[in-house]
Order: sequence, then structure tokens, then C-alpha cells
Amino acid sequence: MGKDLIQKSLKDSLFTGIIALALFGPIVGLRTVAKNEVLVVEPKWFIVLLIVAFCAVGRFFINIYSYKKEQRRGEPSSLGKAISNFLDEKGSQIAIAAIAFSIIFPFMPFADRYWMDIAIMMMTYIMLGWGLNIVIGLAGLLDLGYVAFYAVGAYSYALFAIHFGWSFWICLPIAGVFAGMFGILLGFPVLRLRGDYLAIVTLAFGEMIRILLLNWYELTKGPDGLTGIPRPSFFGLPFKRYPDEGVETFHTFFGLEYDPMQRIIFLYYLILILALITNAFTIKIRRLPVGRAWEALREDEIACKSLGVNPRNTKLTAFAIGAMFGGFAGSFFATRQAFISPESFTFIESAIIVAIVVLGGMGSQTGVVLSTIFLIGLIEVFRDFESYRMVAFGGAMVLIMIFRPRGILAKRKPTIIMGKQG
Repeated sequence: MGKDLIQKSLKDSLFTGIIALALFGPIVGLRTVAKNEVLVVEPKWFIVLLIVAFCAVGRFFINIYSYKKEQRRGEPSSLGKAISNFLDEKGSQIAIAAIAFSIIFPFMPFADRYWMDIAIMMMTYIMLGWGLNIVIGLAGLLDLGYVAFYAVGAYSYALFAIHFGWSFWICLPIAGVFAGMFGILLGFPVLRLRGDYLAIVTLAFGEMIRILLLNWYELTKGPDGLTGIPRPSFFGLPFKRYPDEGVETFHTFFGLEYDPMQRIIFLYYLILILALITNAFTIKIRRLPVGRAWEALREDEIACKSLGVNPRNTKLTAFAIGAMFGGFAGSFFATRQAFISPESFTFIESAIIVAIVVLGGMGSQTGVVLSTIFLIGLIEVFRDFESYRMVAFGGAMVLIMIFRPRGILAKRKPTIIMGKQG
């Protein structure tokens, strides 16, 4: 059996190498560059050979791993079991340590503007992942258009702040309410849909919102986007070097020298608080009847009906609450960037958020954090290799789905047990 396995693995590896050569040869190996205003082909065959060798060797070891996994079918993964047991025993201590590290992070020696921007971006995606986790992880509704609620929150905040001059703290809940209303609007047409059909409709909804924002020029300025979005203030104290006459700023009120990092640190703590509120709300609502109704709906809708749970209201609450947190994250994105356009809310954003939830382990709050660190960190590592970023991103997701098909943290305690312990 071992000899047959090696022969089969070698054949698969050879076939995989041929496919990789056919795919990457023309794309990577034949690079066109401009020399003296003439396009010239510069071969990159060494890079192609490295990619082909990596794919072939990787396929060989994946075959060996799959065979051994088949032999151990029914036995829990020792690594996955160890991680799950460790999180069960030390989960609260790890959470406290992570929060403490997040609080002191801006004051660490290496925390310059670059790392602060990455941390803010990761916190934003963690918040979006926790919001979408309500829809996908708890209610089991595959939503591929979650970026639409992100966009609604961003544009709601921007329009109210620009045209009415309202502050961030007033526009933030309004943006969440508007996003929640759009979540209900999406929920009604898809009440009878499941699986792939639900995914297609939600994907179409996300594209509809983007096209609407792109074409409604009188309101959204279309592809030009909205500029001059007001920044948030610290209880009315703006972060400006030269304030308007009669207005006191943050640094003058506290007797500090002006530093652009003061606003960045404030934005970091703002998204940290929003993310922690999202997490606390999600953990709390999972233990309530509506949270258990979501999990019952995810496991078996027919059984859910037989127990007297209303699937319509259950789905609508999941869509509305998940969309509301997406709207909160969108309003933060708008005030952080001070500029938004429809190009900021494309399908790739939804794909990244869905990947964060699925790869982390559907329903796992800790898994969302780990997958965000992995995926967003991977994107940043390959930032200098623009041509290969998405290849590495997709390859990493494939590897995770092969070795951890149910996500990084696939095992979690049932909510009813969590409720008894709490």
C-alpha cells in the first residue's frame, strides 16, 4: 500500500506541475516591459520553475497527509484538540492579556505610524468579522454582500456629517440604524432561500448598492467620492494644529505639544472600543433565546419550525443586527479616511470578511481574531510583491481549508453550556 501511495502521489505531483507550468508560464514567465518606448518580453523562467516545484512538492505532501488522515478517520486531531482544550481552560486569561496588550500597544517603542495604521485596519476587519459572524457563524446564512452594509454605514455618516454638520457621536448610531434597515430590506426577499441561492442573491445585493452609489451622482458624487468628511473629536476637542478662532484643541487643552500621532492613537482606541462592544454584545446575545434560535436555525430549519421558533423573525434579526455592526464599522472607516468612494466597497472586501469568518471557524469569536491576524498580516507581508499578493492569499486559504477544513478553531462549546457556566 505504501509503494502504491508513493507512485500515485508522484503521478499527481507531475500532473500538478504540468498544470502549474501551463498557468504560470504565460502569466509570470513572459513579462512585458517598456524599453525605449517599445514593449519587450523579459522571460522569468526561474520564478516559474520555483512556483512549479513548490506546487508539485506541495501536492506530494498533501497526498501523504490526506492518506494518513484517512487512516485516522474518526480520531480527533491532536493539535486541534490541544488548542481547543487550552482555550477552554485559559480562554479568559488569554482574552484579558490580549485586551491589555491592545491597550498598551500605541505606547510601545515600535508602534510608529505604519504599525498603528495596520493595527487600526486589523481592528476594523475584526469588528466586521464579528458582525458577519452573527449572520454566517450563528444563524448559518451565507451572506456574500456584507460590504453593502459597510458602505451604507460609511455613506450615511458622511452625508449627515457633511450636509448637517453633525458630530461623529450623533452620526454613529444613525449609520447603524440605516445599515440595520438595509439588512431587513435584504432579509425579506431571501427568507425562503438557502445555501448557494442565498449566496447569489446577497452577492447581487452588494453589487446593487455599489452601482447605486456609483450612479447616484447628485447624492454620492459617484466615482468622484465624498471628500472633506469631518474627523471625530475628543469630547468636542479637535485634533488640529491650527484651530479655528475661539476653538480649543486637544493638545492645547491638555497642555501638550501638537503631534499628528495623537489623532491616530485616538482613532485606534475608538475602533478598539467599538470592536470590544461588538464582541461583548455578540457573546451576550448568544446566551439569550434569540441567539439560541439562530444556532437552531443554522443546524436544522425544519426542526427549528417544529419547536415553535419563527424562522422569518429569526433570520431578520440576524440580518439586521449583523448589518448594524457593519454600519458602525463603515462610519468609522469614513471618518478615518475623510474620503470614501464606491471603489472602497467592492466584492473583494466581502470576500475577505467572509474568509475571515470561515477560516477562523464559524461561530468562533477567537477564530475571527486569529484569522484576521493571519490574513491581513499576510497581505501586509506581501505588500512589496504586488503581483503575487493575491496568489499567496489564495494559496494560504487553500492550505488552511486542506489542513483545517472547519476553520482554525473548529471546536467550540455549545451556547447552552456557556450559559450555564456564565
